[in-house]
Amino acid sequence: MGKKTKLKAKVKALKARLATAEATLAGVAKPAPSVSPLAPEGFPKLPVIAGARFATAMAGVRYGGRTDVMLAHLAPGTVMAGTFTRSATRAASVLDAQAKIGLDSRDGAAILVNSGNANAFTGAQGGDSVQAIAGAVADRLGLPAARVFTSSTGVIGEALPYERITATLDTLTGALHEDALPDAARAIMTTDTYPKGASTTVTIGGETVQIAGIAKGSGMIAPDMATMLVYIFTDARITQAALQSVISRGTDASFNCITVDSDTSTSDMLLAAATGASQAPLIEDAASPEGQAFATALNGLMLDLAHQVVRDGEGATKFVEVAVSGARSDADARRVAMAIANSPLVKTAIAGEDPNWGRVVMAIGKSGAEADRDRLSIRFGPHLVAYQGQVAPSYTEEIGAAYMKGQELVIGVDLRLGVGSAKVWTCDLTNRYIEINADYRS
Repeated sequence: MGKKTKLKAKVKALKARLATAEATLAGVAKPAPSVSPLAPEGFPKLPVIAGARFATAMAGVRYGGRTDVMLAHLAPGTVMAGTFTRSATRAASVLDAQAKIGLDSRDGAAILVNSGNANAFTGAQGGDSVQAIAGAVADRLGLPAARVFTSSTGVIGEALPYERITATLDTLTGALHEDALPDAARAIMTTDTYPKGASTTVTIGGETVQIAGIAKGSGMIAPDMATMLVYIFTDARITQAALQSVISRGTDASFNCITVDSDTSTSDMLLAAATGASQAPLIEDAASPEGQAFATALNGLMLDLAHQVVRDGEGATKFVEVAVSGARSDADARRVAMAIANSPLVKTAIAGEDPNWGRVVMAIGKSGAEADRDRLSIRFGPHLVAYQGQVAPSYTEEIGAAYMKGQELVIGVDLRLGVGSAKVWTCDLTNRYIEINADYRS
């Protein structure tokens, strides 16, 4: 056999091997993401919310072999409230929901959510898709289109194949059930490694009021409204104005106090639905004793969901609280806390279990808040690390290194300038975050 013949044979053999390898890879599905090490032990048992029913379906918007659409149908008399991303490039569904949220109506309501496609930056086609979905849902459920709220989450800049969603409506409306809220939590996931849910109760006028909520969020999480998708359902009797007041304040104390990567999504919204099906007295004023009791319970649930989102931060291995006190104002305290929580240098040091407190000093200095080097102090958990402009005499690198090995950490800063304070929650930044986001659209 001549040299040319042998070379051709080798090339042919290599091509055959390559074709075999490609075929093998094509037939292998991507492994499911491992559940975050910070995840709760399991999904909580959620109560039935009278007046609310749920269903899910596989529309194949982007994902195969899993549910990716959820529908909530809410009884007549339901009031709706919400908070929305302030992104200048808001998705069509966000703009539509913002326009509808304050409308007063005795009709029921519906929420339809799809995962896999954000329907953001899709031009006029995005708005047309929202109207087509809302109109189809309204027809199926006998509702005005103005009472149908849609949400989309996933890839930005790709047209939403809304026909796949509307094609599932017969399945969805036929499967509506009052105990399917856990299924809905799974259907709205994107890069989440676990579904997120929480519930609580509160006594109003001697009657028990139920509250349950679900959320999705893992990446593109930074506080500028709700920074994810969140749906809260309650059987409380409450006016729209009072519910909106409670939700807006609760968002500022929970979802606006978390960050995974400092990036604010185009598609984030929180929708709250109160069906009014309980026997509790009507809450007309959020500042009333009944309104405050309701707000306390709801705020606890919202903070629970917000923490679950951080615990599922893409690639996260550490849950971190940043607590700042002694600032000139609460606003200054927040600036410092967010500067620390969003610093890639701080977050990568935490990932490497490196007690590099110099990076905390850096973040304080760049925050724009008033600070005095010789007055502030820094703590890692209970350990005083630095004060009076230098390392604390009692602190050693070994103490810091041992503390950093924990999964739940607290970075404390006391500016010693006033009474302003703030707490925010974040996670570390690992190689896995890069892998997830580099592979997001493939």
